[in-house]
Amino acid sequence: MAMPLTCLLSSVHTSQDIRIYYKESRTLIRAGYSLTLIIQNDRDEVREGVKIVALPKATNRFQRMALSSLKVFQRALREQADIYHFHDPELIPAGILLKVLTRKRVIYDVHEDLAKDIMSKDWIPWPLRRPIAWGTRIMERLGSRFFDAIVAATDDIANNFKNHRRSVAIRNYPALNFPDLPPRKDDGRFTMIYVGLLSPERGITEIVKALEYLEAPESVRLILCGEFSPPSYEKSLRSLVVSDRVEFVGWVNPMEARQKMGQADVGLVCYHPEENHMKAMPNKLFEYMIAGIAVLSSDFPLWKEIVEGNRCGMTVNPLKPRDIAAALSNLRSNPGLRLEMGINGKKSVLEKYNWDNEAKKLLNLYQDLLIEKRV
Repeated sequence: MAMPLTCLLSSVHTSQDIRIYYKESRTLIRAGYSLTLIIQNDRDEVREGVKIVALPKATNRFQRMALSSLKVFQRALREQADIYHFHDPELIPAGILLKVLTRKRVIYDVHEDLAKDIMSKDWIPWPLRRPIAWGTRIMERLGSRFFDAIVAATDDIANNFKNHRRSVAIRNYPALNFPDLPPRKDDGRFTMIYVGLLSPERGITEIVKALEYLEAPESVRLILCGEFSPPSYEKSLRSLVVSDRVEFVGWVNPMEARQKMGQADVGLVCYHPEENHMKAMPNKLFEYMIAGIAVLSSDFPLWKEIVEGNRCGMTVNPLKPRDIAAALSNLRSNPGLRLEMGINGKKSVLEKYNWDNEAKKLLNLYQDLLIEKRV
């Protein structure tokens, strides 16, 4: 008997997205589901059993939110899936139409707290942010009534949908198939790494400025893996006087990123204290931990609980480059402490912060949706 067809949808992300492809899609394929992924990709293909229906990359925000969303809906409708599982708030109208027209199961996978995220969008004029954020919160809650389930990336996001009949937190913890990394090559340099979107609100400027306050700067290296947002940010970052100590790698796939983590001493995640960051659980935080390297993170209460509670790193005020530098100097001068932190972080992921536990919740949700009788 053929397994049900599930269709994952995104107009924003690419086929290399860690949550959508490497975690959820692989989990469903391994459980025997037939799966179509409609997402940005350079061509239609079948990859590891996943049928990828390619969307071209949108050239601007309007094109993505309007035209790409329409294309996603049209292509999803053709699939005649048993479950539609979409990942972007701009696809809420498409999700509602799919529910109304097909009467199939529809899941909304919420990666970010949309209202809090809007409050930090520089391209939205400040006086408009709060009313837009309020409006989008109402839109999400009203739209969610059409959906059979809400999947949230954090407990905090799940709490926004606590009145929904079925809301489950499926966290962005790393998969345990993390490859064994080669031994750290000692080239005499203290190496730090950041993996992810390179943007001002993610503290990249402060991280780079912190290098000015480190002793023996010639033996310090900062690896930045990711794309700039906005693209114009690259010029201002490169103009900093210490940028010759920074290696701009650009975007790398998850496996390459993990290899680079293995050659670093410290993993950085120093986001600014904005509303959408305070209770986020960045994938990179746990990737650093499973890679066995010490972590330096922002001193948000939730992050302090994870990082300091598991003795796998240090936390710091992300707005103060001198404080970042002081913490890095401490880690730099204590290789034994870094080693202990790396061991503790890896142990914590193996025991509790891992995708295996979250995958079971995803599969249980799918099973419940498929076996329950329609009202």
